[in-house]
Order: sequence, then C-alpha cells, then structure tokens
Amino acid sequence: MDRIFVARLAGVAVFDPAGDQIGRIRDVVVSLRGPLLPRVHGFVVEVQPRRRVFLPVTRITSIEARAVIFTGKLNMRRFECRDTETLAIGEMLDRTVEYRGERVTVQDLAMERTRPSDWLIAKVAVRRGSRRRGETLIVGWEDVSGFTGVQKDQGAANLLAVFEALRPADLANMLHELPSQRMAEVAAALDDDRLADVLEELPERDQVLVLSRLHRDRAADVLEEMGPDDAADLLQELPAEQAEGLLRLMVPEEAAPVRRLLSYREDTAGGMMTTEPVVLPPTATVAEALAHIRQQEQTPAIAAQVYVARPPSETPTGRFLGVAHFQRLLREPPSTLLGSVIDITVDPIRPEFTVAEVAAYLATYNLVAVPVVDELGRLLGAVTVDDVLDHMLPDDWRERP
Repeated sequence: MDRIFVARLAGVAVFDPAGDQIGRIRDVVVSLRGPLLPRVHGFVVEVQPRRRVFLPVTRITSIEARAVIFTGKLNMRRFECRDTETLAIGEMLDRTVEYRGERVTVQDLAMERTRPSDWLIAKVAVRRGSRRRGETLIVGWEDVSGFTGVQKDQGAANLLAVFEALRPADLANMLHELPSQRMAEVAAALDDDRLADVLEELPERDQVLVLSRLHRDRAADVLEEMGPDDAADLLQELPAEQAEGLLRLMVPEEAAPVRRLLSYREDTAGGMMTTEPVVLPPTATVAEALAHIRQQEQTPAIAAQVYVARPPSETPTGRFLGVAHFQRLLREPPSTLLGSVIDITVDPIRPEFTVAEVAAYLATYNLVAVPVVDELGRLLGAVTVDDVLDHMLPDDWRERP
C-alpha cells in the first residue's frame, strides 16, 4: 500500500517476523513541519498489559489492511509524545481547519510512501457543512491550514468513531495519553453510560480532571451511571464541598448507597464493597438466578454467585442467609428453590475488615467475592477480588509502564 488513511490503522494487529502478535496500533505519530508535508515517525502500539510503546516506521516491513509486520525489534519503554510530535488520530481528527477560505472539519489523514521507510501525510479528508448534509472532500495537505496551535471545542465525533469498539479500559488508556484539554473534550463527547465505564478505568487525577470539566448536572448524571463504589472513590478525591454538591444533584435513590460507602474508611471492606450484588430471596428459583447473572452488565466476579437474603432485596437487605454459587446453580434443575442450594460454609465479613484481612479471607477460601453484613445480619454489599486488587496495588498503577 502506498496510501493509507490513518484512522483505518487504529486497532490493526502488529506481528513480528515469526507471526506472533505483539499488540495493536492505537495512533500514528507525526511531526508538523510548517509548509512541508508532515513526516510519519511511527506508531503508538499497545502491548499487554495496557502499555503503549513506540514503533518507528523504519522498522515496519509490511502494512496490510489487517496486519502490520515489523522487524521484531521493539523498545518496550512507555511511549511519551515529544513536544515536536503530534498524535494524528488523537489530536488531529475533528480539528476545524481552513480550506480555500472555508472552515471544514478533519475526518481523516492519508499517509503516502515516498521511499521504502519514508511516509508523509499528503492528503486530508475534510467535511464541509453539517454532519448529515455535509460533503466529504479529499484535499492536499498544502491546501489546508490551521493544524498548529491549541484549538478550543475541537469536537470528538470522528475520533470516537475510530475507537467505538474499544473496551472501556482500552479507551481510558487512549484518553490518558492525550493532552489534558483534548482528553476532557473527548470524554465529554461520550454518552453518560460510556463515560461512566471509562471513568472507572482512568487514574484518579484524570477522573477528577474530566469530572471537573463537565457541567455540574452532567457530572451528577455520570456519577449515577457509575457503580456506587467507584462513584464513592471518585468523590473522595474531590473537595468536600464539591462532592457534597454533586451528591445533592444526584437522584436520592442513586446517592443513598454512595453516601453509605462514604461513611466507611476507604481501606476497609465497607469502603471497597459494591452495594449492587445479585440478591434474591430464598423462594426464587435457580432459573431466575441464572437469568440475573447472565445479564451482560454483570462483571464475572459479581456473576460468580448469588446472595440469598430475606426481603427487601436492595441493600441493606433483610437477614442474610447464604450464597448460591454459579457452578452449583448449573448442576440443579431450573425449578429448584435457592433456599435449598445455599452454601452456608461461606461466612460473611464485617465492614470494618481491612484490605489485608479481606485479601487473606479470599485467598484462604479460594473465593472471588465475599458478602459483607452489619451487626443485624443484613447484607450491605460484597467485596470482589478486583476491588481488593485496586486497593492493594500502588495508587499510580494505571500510569506505570
């Protein structure tokens, strides 16, 4: 290929000479050179575990529609964009530029090969007019101006279209690498559900920056879409007055579990737990239990077991009775009542348990989650193994290379 549109490279798998996949392309690194065509320096490649590294274009041996092959030599140091470099997808898409005296929006950029290892940005796909009624043009780079400098209200429609299929954790990783203003713009363009999922995966300082840039009503709506435990963790990073203001804007039914979590110390079972485990009465059937845990929004740790308690089923529940494990449910007839398949050997823990105590409990009994009850025997929530890992890892683990 001698001309490639950069947006089509996003997510393309990268292979070494032996045919082993080492990661996926997340962006294209270019240098703007005034009136000269921008030179492509290389690609930002995401390798496991969620590390973004730089792959120089000089080490690329082949670029195809679904695969990029390189020489096999890769520096695993975390990628950092230099002052002279620009991310073609993250920073240049959706930019408003000028073409023949008219304001147009950048939809894509085309890189063209001039020599075996030399690629330049030669063409720009721009849209004139509205998104629905507009016209898309492919124009020369030299015919467009306005790529330098910081632009306010850049928009993010084309960028988000490129990364629409990304999992929240991967999209969060991509946002983290953008300049702060661009990160806030792109985050604000997400719908509330998607933004809530992405916020849960961002480092704390990025969470605070994004939430602080939103209108207060929108910020409250996004907090309502987050899990209560994640919302509580985020609010703890805000000034007390700002956090209280957002809680007041939330729907009371959504704010109540968050307030309960904020009443516990962050490093205890009460501060870590989710208040929304799968809770059913003992009169529910195995078929009903399986229907609840197969719902797509349930995480694997939450879906691993059903908590059985007397009504009400919302936390804090009536008296906690026990746990029905997913594997046991699969072995029972659908009409079996949950009350007859409870595992009473799993003792609940109290909300004041420390992180270390919860981790030891999970490890001792080979569990992925454990119920938390109060002094009255009511189920308050559940602590999952991922909750414990989040609190045991260093505060900056999401940012480490």
